Amino acid sequence: MNYEDRFRDQVAIVTGGASGIGLAIGQRIAYEGGIVILADINAAGLARAARDDDSSQGKVLTRRVDVTSESDVCDLIDKVLADHKRLDIVVNSAGIVGPTSTNIVDYHLCSFRDVLDVNLVGSFILIKHALSAMLRQDYGRILLLASIAGKEGNPGMAGYSASKAGVIGLVKGVAKEYAHTGVTINALAPALLDTPLTDRISDEQLAYMTRRIPMGRLGTTAEAAALACWLVSDEASFNTGAVFDLSGGRATY
Repeated sequence: MNYEDRFRDQVAIVTGGASGIGLAIGQRIAYEGGIVILADINAAGLARAARDDDSSQGKVLTRRVDVTSESDVCDLIDKVLADHKRLDIVVNSAGIVGPTSTNIVDYHLCSFRDVLDVNLVGSFILIKHALSAMLRQDYGRILLLASIAGKEGNPGMAGYSASKAGVIGLVKGVAKEYAHTGVTINALAPALLDTPLTDRISDEQLAYMTRRIPMGRLGTTAEAAALACWLVSDEASFNTGAVFDLSGGRATY
């Protein structure tokens, strides 16, 4: 079910918006009346997303952004505020998997740092500067993509599991700092979803992760978008500092 007016007159930034979960969330926000800026480091993917956009309402724009660059993120937010005078929603779906099926003794430090830089440091940069913009209007919805791996850990994925656990801690801590304002900060923790990132996971790792899902299937980006769009809407006004599972029954707490 879509709500065609739910995001009317609202402005959203969705990082990792060139494909996968980010693209699905951005397209649904646009369909439901919002103005959406899809941001990604993948310029070719953004061009494809813009060509393929078929949302019946709203407007989809694109901008190449490296979430690990504070200047890139600041320039993005400044541009959005200059063009649209407000920023209501930020969804950070930018992320990388890093090595899989790799025990920590074989996991290179440079790879570990790369994963934390994109997944955790990128989240820190985005949440910091999005908050500054949203507090001026005393309204905002921030949603960070965590993972079931951040709650339970996936063997062979030390960097990814650690980075997503860090995202969960970031959400819980910062949300409490601003719980008295009109800005909410939450996380979405999917199990394995059918996205382009899945292609970068080894067959052995995929088999392990799928076996852990009681429903016996991968989730879809449409299912992620449905939950995400509720979390960044006016309706989710009493939720902050929370981690919402999308795990097909895998989550145990």
